[in-house]
Amino acid sequence: MTNYIADLKEGIVLPSKRVVIFAGGELSEEFLLLLDEEDFIIGADRGALFLISHGYTPDIAVGDFDSVSPEALQQIEAGSKKTITCDPVDKDLTDSEMALELALNTQPESILLIGVTGTRMDHTLAGIQMMTRALQRQVSCSVMDTHNYITLTGSQALVHERGYTYVSLLPLTPEVTGITLQGFQYPLTDATLKLGQSLAVSNRLIEDRGTVTIESGLLLIIQSKD
Repeated sequence: MTNYIADLKEGIVLPSKRVVIFAGGELSEEFLLLLDEEDFIIGADRGALFLISHGYTPDIAVGDFDSVSPEALQQIEAGSKKTITCDPVDKDLTDSEMALELALNTQPESILLIGVTGTRMDHTLAGIQMMTRALQRQVSCSVMDTHNYITLTGSQALVHERGYTYVSLLPLTPEVTGITLQGFQYPLTDATLKLGQSLAVSNRLIEDRGTVTIESGLLLIIQSKD
């Protein structure tokens, strides 16, 4: 398998703040409005083609590119600052995982994952669970699509008003303890959530931002709308 992490070390200017990854799942032009000129942009497989087709230049395009035609791959290679390819069979990581590992290797302050959700539930769940890798490296990481904004915490998180209707809390570990909420319609104090429970689904912010604090475990914070 190609040593894509080693490939990153040559010819790449490391980002100072945020990495935005566009993968090959659900993509919309509205996501392009989130980009800042200082962002370091990674396109994973078809996500790279989406960026280039809309006039954006990925800093890195990475993947096996099995979801694009040979002509589209040539377009990706010509339109990206750097392209890293791997064999579609002889690889251990999904394209999104490869993009995340590259992003983490640049030591950013935060990572935004776009296009890691969609019709494939296996890829969606894998994309959400990937945030644990960023948390282990103490890098803020979020997953965003048209209807959801998802973050993960192992201690404390601020939940900002982003235009979503609901805020739901779901444990990613068998148990999350010491859950305390401030700024929410339904507050909690020192509560415990176990895997499979829906006690903290469909809460709402009542202020511009809320605070979620936990003592142990890993907790998904899902802002959503219909």
